[in-house]
Amino acid sequence: MTAITRPGKIIAIHLNYVSRADQRGRRPAAPSYFFKPASSVGVSGGTVERPAGTELLAFEGEIALVIGTPARRVSIEDAWSHVASVTASNDLGLYDLRANDKGSNVRSKGGDGYTPLGPELIDAASVDPGNLRVRAWVNGELRQDDSTTGLLFPLPQLVADLSQHFTLEPGDVILAGTPAGSSVIVPGDVVEIEVDAPDAPGAPSSGRLVTTVTQGEVAFDPALGSLPAVDDLQRTEAWGSREAAGLPETDSEPAPSGLTPELRAKLAAAPTAGLSSQLRKRGLHSCFIDGVSANIAGSKIVGTAKTLRFIPAREDLFRSHGGGYNAQKRAFDAVGEGEIIVIEARGDAGTGTLGDILALRAKTRGAAGVVTDGGVRDFDAVAEIGLPVFSKGAHPSVLGRRHVPWEFDVTIACGGAAVQPGDVIVGDGDGVIVIPFELAEEVADEALAQEDEDAWIAEQVAAGHPVDGLFPMNAEWRARYDERSGTGS
Repeated sequence: MTAITRPGKIIAIHLNYVSRADQRGRRPAAPSYFFKPASSVGVSGGTVERPAGTELLAFEGEIALVIGTPARRVSIEDAWSHVASVTASNDLGLYDLRANDKGSNVRSKGGDGYTPLGPELIDAASVDPGNLRVRAWVNGELRQDDSTTGLLFPLPQLVADLSQHFTLEPGDVILAGTPAGSSVIVPGDVVEIEVDAPDAPGAPSSGRLVTTVTQGEVAFDPALGSLPAVDDLQRTEAWGSREAAGLPETDSEPAPSGLTPELRAKLAAAPTAGLSSQLRKRGLHSCFIDGVSANIAGSKIVGTAKTLRFIPAREDLFRSHGGGYNAQKRAFDAVGEGEIIVIEARGDAGTGTLGDILALRAKTRGAAGVVTDGGVRDFDAVAEIGLPVFSKGAHPSVLGRRHVPWEFDVTIACGGAAVQPGDVIVGDGDGVIVIPFELAEEVADEALAQEDEDAWIAEQVAAGHPVDGLFPMNAEWRARYDERSGTGS
């Protein structure tokens, strides 16, 4: 073949195969893209380095389109005529660097040798773009096998879409996405990618694009930028599943809060003052989240806690944990129906701990509300979205002024109260309380019973009876109440 010249542009699509999209649990409505540097191009028989201090280098077998003639605002019908060649590519990615470059993939997919291409070029005019196949092997084991019949967005659409925004020039490369089966590779592994058209005359093929993984020895300098960081989400997406990553299985979709509709209704009917009294009777005196109030007057929230923890701002830690797909964004993306995001901000209201975009995301996910012992940015806009938020008030500043988003789904302290994931949260005009889940039913029942009793006492006071002996009730008044309520023996 004629060697692939250094492309002026390499454009890759985030999700494009049905199998991969279903694996990730989301199907995009339209294609979205990222650029890869020309310096990432490699050749068959080459090596790729897994940098020192990293663990999640993953392969992605892809079909690469090489542009032959300039394309600017071309139609889908005409788009394929602007493609000169088709070949194989391995869109390698380092998930350890993915969080802080979420979406852009500048560092996670831009490394030297992270886009090997070849080895042979297939004449695009000789094949049907709707009937190409891509396969990948790791150490001789077939890992990926899919065809362009499984694409969300056909190959000509990618060319036409991109040409709306800029000129595609001869030699530019478009990577068409990877199917399910992409996974982690380690030093010593040999990856082979092949693209072919088995039903076309002569069954043209790119041949096998071979790349060997090596171990790097030079660590990243912490003084220059954010360091590699992984969590269970990155491990799951890099390996392809929690099982493959060696993690315990969990539901792929966020589960609704563990509250039954009946219990939720009881808690909604019970005032926090009454619930707090019942907790005190059980020796729990520190379950009140101090200093927060509702952004929407009259709000009542009931749900289980989805916890998020911020630590004090520190410039180096914010560089490593504050940008990209950080813990704050992951928590709002993961909140389930009926859950309440509870944020530890150490009582520091000197900056916002969420704004309108995250509030909209939480509402879309079905969250029951947010409680934060910090400030709220875009306060009026958040209220207009209709998401109940209990906070220390409004503040215009962004997160990094005072906080670093650190972790979620851990035990936190919010407004002086310890909160664990799954605790029951109830908030109203009197404030917000935290109820251990196993006590919620019992506390709700007794709070409602006390509410009924208090309402009867109020009726007697309104009728002119003195409170002495009535509040609390002595034996005589208790007997009258029991007789009225049918609880007497």
